[in-house]
Amino acid sequence: MWNLSVPWWEFILRGVVVYAFLLVFLRLTGKRQTGQSAPFDLVLLLILSNAVQNSMNAGDNSLIGGLISAATLIACHMVLARLTFRFPRLEQLVDGRPQTLVQDGKVDRLLMQRELLSTEDLAAALRAGGCLHLHEVERATIETNGQITVVLRGRDSAGGGSTADR
Repeated sequence: MWNLSVPWWEFILRGVVVYAFLLVFLRLTGKRQTGQSAPFDLVLLLILSNAVQNSMNAGDNSLIGGLISAATLIACHMVLARLTFRFPRLEQLVDGRPQTLVQDGKVDRLLMQRELLSTEDLAAALRAGGCLHLHEVERATIETNGQITVVLRGRDSAGGGSTADR
């Protein structure tokens, strides 16, 4: 329980590598994947955590090894949060930036294709934002977290619009 099968620093190195790999991998899958929590998304996350477990602990099942791995992941997350707060360009690289899906009732089909959004996904988000017809939309934006924010025509941007969880 208390004896490590590999040096303590190897846990840290493995944790940092796995954290960086998953961060890049999940960023490349697009906003839709991080914004939605469909059953297959949950299954993917559970399988990913199981798949990278052995790469992080090198087969070590000690309590200390698990605590070092967990502390490493938390530290990576905290450092990245501080760095992205301090450096906006890094934040944009890690989180991406909001993109306009609909502008003045016109849909950006290429963006929808890149983000793997179906017309049904967009229609559901627009309905949740209080819109029944596309021509009512001044702007619909896919945010960095995958949510779609809808601003309807005739409403000022300060008080109008709503956020639609898909």
